[in-house]
Amino acid sequence: MSTDATPSTVLPSATPGKASPENLTGSQSVVRTLELLGVTDVFGLPGGAILPIYDAIMDSSKIRHILVRHEQGGGHAAEGYAVASNKVGVAMATSGPGATNLVTAIMDAHMDSVPVVFITGQVFSTLMGTDAFQEADIVGITMPITKHSFLVKSVEEIPATIAAAYHIAGTGRPGPVLVDITKDAQQNTAPFVWPPKVDLPGYRPITKAHGKQVLAAAQLLAEAKKPVLYVGGGVIRSKASQELLELAEATGAPVVTTLTARGAFPDTHKQHLGMPGMHGTVPAVLSLQESDLIVSLGARFDDRVTGNTALFAPNAKIVHVDVDPAEISKIRVADVPIVGDAKDVIVDLTAAYQDATRAGKPELVEWWTYLNGLREEFPLGYTPTTDGLLAPQYVIQRIGELTGPEGVYTAGVGQHQMWAAQFIKYERPNSWLNSGGAGTMGYSVPAAMGAKVAQPDRTVWAIDGDGCFQMTNQELATCTINDIPIKVAIINNSSLGMVRQWQTLFYDGRYSNTDLNTGHDTVRVPDFVKLAEAYGALGIRVTKEEEVDAAIKLALETNDRPVVIDFVVSADAMVWPMVPQGVSNSYVQYARDHSPSFGGE
Repeated sequence: MSTDATPSTVLPSATPGKASPENLTGSQSVVRTLELLGVTDVFGLPGGAILPIYDAIMDSSKIRHILVRHEQGGGHAAEGYAVASNKVGVAMATSGPGATNLVTAIMDAHMDSVPVVFITGQVFSTLMGTDAFQEADIVGITMPITKHSFLVKSVEEIPATIAAAYHIAGTGRPGPVLVDITKDAQQNTAPFVWPPKVDLPGYRPITKAHGKQVLAAAQLLAEAKKPVLYVGGGVIRSKASQELLELAEATGAPVVTTLTARGAFPDTHKQHLGMPGMHGTVPAVLSLQESDLIVSLGARFDDRVTGNTALFAPNAKIVHVDVDPAEISKIRVADVPIVGDAKDVIVDLTAAYQDATRAGKPELVEWWTYLNGLREEFPLGYTPTTDGLLAPQYVIQRIGELTGPEGVYTAGVGQHQMWAAQFIKYERPNSWLNSGGAGTMGYSVPAAMGAKVAQPDRTVWAIDGDGCFQMTNQELATCTINDIPIKVAIINNSSLGMVRQWQTLFYDGRYSNTDLNTGHDTVRVPDFVKLAEAYGALGIRVTKEEEVDAAIKLALETNDRPVVIDFVVSADAMVWPMVPQGVSNSYVQYARDHSPSFGGE
C-alpha cells in the first residue's frame, strides 16, 4: 500500500528546498530513515557485517546509540523501551551469532505483542548461501516469530523497507519486525528519496469493529447475571485504560487483568478482582470459572489462564475482542467475535451498552455478594517463613509501597515474577513489564535498562531472581557507563525457585539441578554484592526484615549509579494461590493442600 493509504503512519518530509535527492550510502540511508521516523534511541552491538551502519551512526546528532554487552540484552532493552513508552523500540546486531543472539528477544516480543524493529547486518549478497564467515539465514530462522521479515539486498530499497517495518511493528497487533541488510547494500550509494512509497499488499489491519457485533455484545452484557471483563495486554497496547474504566463503571461488572495487563485497570478500584490464571487470586480465577458471560478485551485465552480448556468457564458465553482475527476462537469459540482495536471497540461497546440498558441495568447484587465473599475468605497473603530468612513477598510488597505507583517495575520469570505481579499495587498502564508468553529468564535487567532510557524521570526497578539475574547481569556495565541508574532487587532463594516449587509439589522433593549456591549458608558463587561493585553499582545485602526498608530507601535515594540489593530469602517460600497444570480452575489451591470449598460438591 502506498503511504497515502495508511493514515496511521504519517511520514515526515525530508529537508525542504532541495532540488534533487541527496546521494547516500545504504548505511547513511538507514540512519537518515530512522531519524525521519522519529527514532531517538537504539540498542545494539557492532560486528563486521553491520560496521557500515555503525560508522554512519557516529555522524547522527539525533540518535543515541547504547552499546549493550550482549545482543539478547539489546533486544530486551528495546522491548522494555517500547512497553514503557508506547513507542517502537529498535535494536541492532551483526550477522550470524549476533543475529541469532537476538532470537530470544524476538520471540519474546512476538509472544507479548511488543513493537520492535530489529536491524541486522548480513554478509555480501554475492556470498549468501556459501556458508560464508558469520553467515546465518536470520530471515528464515525468525520467520515463525516475527510479524514480518525483510531481506534487503539493494540500497534503493532501504528507506521504504525500514519505514514499512516501523509501520508494521506499531500498527494492528504490534510485534517484532526484522530487517536484514546485506553489507553491499549498506556500502553502495543511491539517491535518498523521502518519503518513500510503502507498498504492503494485503496488510490492512482492522481497527473499527462491525457495528452489529458490538450491538450483539452489548445485548449479552445487558442480559448477563454473572459477567466478567477479562482484560489482556491488548488494552495496554491500544492505550485503552481510560476507556476500560468507563466501560467497567458503566456496567458494574468485575474486572480481571492478566499478567501482561497488570496496571490496565487500577488495583485499588472496587471492581478489580486481581489477576486470573495459574497463580491468580481466588476471586479472579473463580469469577471467570463461574461466570455466565466473559467479555475478553485484548486477551487470548492463554493456557495459564484457562487451565484445562475443556473445563474452563463451562456456563459462560464469550465475547472476544481482538485486533488479530487469528486469535478469535483459536482456543475458546466466541459467541460474539469482534475484530478491532480495543480502544475503538470499548468506546463503541460502552455507548451500545448504555443504549441497551436505558430501561434499567441488570441486577448484579447476587454476583457481587458471591465475589465479595471470596475476597473476604481468600485474601491475597502469605505464610511467614519458619527458617528465620526473609519472606520474599514482604520484600516485594515493601518495594512497591515505598516506591509508589509512579514507578516502573520489571521482572524476570518464576516465583519472583508472580510475587511482583501479586504484591505490588499497579495503578497505571506501562508500569509493569515482564515476559508473559515466552517466560524468558534474563528479561528483567535489560528491560529495566530500556524502560529507564524511555522514562528517565521515573524510578525503575528490576525485580529479579538469582537464576534470572545471572543470565543478563552484564548489562549492569551498560547501565553504569551510560548513566542509566536502575535499581535491581535480587530475590535470592539460592535456587531456580519456580522449578523447585514444582519439584516440591509434584516430584516428591527431588531437587534435581535447581540449587544455585548463591544464598544463605552457601558458597555464594557469585557474591552479588561484590559483583555489583565490580560493575560500578552500589551493592547491598539484606538478611533481616528490619533492614529491608532502609535498603530500599537507600536505593531510591541513589541516582548516580545502578543499585543492586541482594535480598537473601527463604527457599521454602511458595507462590499461592495455584491451579495445578492440566486441571479445572475450580480446583484452585489457596495454599498447599487447601482448595476453596464449593457448595454442593
